[in-house]
Parts: sequence; structure tokens; C-alpha cells
Amino acid sequence: MSTQLANPAPLGLMGFGMTTVLLNIHNAGFFPMDSMILAMGIFYGGISQIIAGILCYKRGDTFGTTAFTSYGFFWLTLVGLILMPKMGVAASPATFMGWYLLLWGLFTAGLFIGSLRYPRAKQIVFASLTALFFLLAAHDFSGNAAIGVIAGYVGIFCGLSAMYFSMAQVLNGEFDREVLP
Repeated sequence: MSTQLANPAPLGLMGFGMTTVLLNIHNAGFFPMDSMILAMGIFYGGISQIIAGILCYKRGDTFGTTAFTSYGFFWLTLVGLILMPKMGVAASPATFMGWYLLLWGLFTAGLFIGSLRYPRAKQIVFASLTALFFLLAAHDFSGNAAIGVIAGYVGIFCGLSAMYFSMAQVLNGEFDREVLP
């Protein structure tokens, strides 16, 4: 007896998308970092994506496993980097954060190349996420506040594109036809 497994990608995409929008509303300068962003980073951006990645593994989806699990752990490490200095652990200098974000950008650029065989919505998510990581790294390397604000707007777009892709998959699956491209 074969059991059809549900598609875990919409969960991971929505966890990523909503958390990315909230963090980047902060990066764009609309409100300060607060517990709501950090809680979303841990529980929805972090844990939900790790769960989605594990479920992708069960389905034999290497791309989904790698992407969701990695970005879930990205959110957890990012929250750790924000909270640990408040617990007495030395904060990373901005240039170290630049390297952290640059490495994530390089990883994401590789996934963007892999996304070229998938729907355009997935390509948009990974292209904008690649740009976001490189902009955030440039901000931390240069200290230029304007680059950080631009990154915030790119991040809002990236998060919204992930939310769209999530809903497209849910609605197209529920109606068994293309409701959203």
C-alpha cells in the first residue's frame, strides 16, 4: 500500500516568506528589532522550515531538503547571533556578519542555478534571496545605511514572492488546476 505524502514546500515557503517580510520591514527602517521578529525566526522561519526539509527528504526531494533545512538553520543561527550578545557572549563584528551573509549568498546563488529547472516563481524567490544576501553582506562590510534600507525592500519583495509561491502551490493543489501561475 502506497501512501501519497503531502507537499511540504508550501509550509516551508510560508515560514520563510512571512519571517523574511517581517525582518526586512525592520531592515527597511519601519520598526525596531523586537521579540515578534525573533520569535518568528525561531518558530516559523526556523523550525517550520526544518520540518519541511525533513519531509522533503522523505519524499526524495534533495533540493527541498537542502534549501528548507539550511534556511531553517539560518533563521536559528541568526536569532542566536542577535540574542547571544545579550547573554554575555561577545557580539560578532560587522565584518564577520558580512562574511556570514556572503557565504549564505554564495550558497543561495548555487540554489538559484538549481531553481532554473523549476517554475518561474521559484526562480524569483531564489534570485531575490541571492540579491538580498549580497546586499546585506555589502551593508555589513561597508556600514552604508542606504544599502541596508535597499536590502530591506529587496527582502520584503523576496518574502512576498515566497508567500505567493506557497499559496500558488496550495491553491493549485486544492483545485487540481492552475489557479495562480
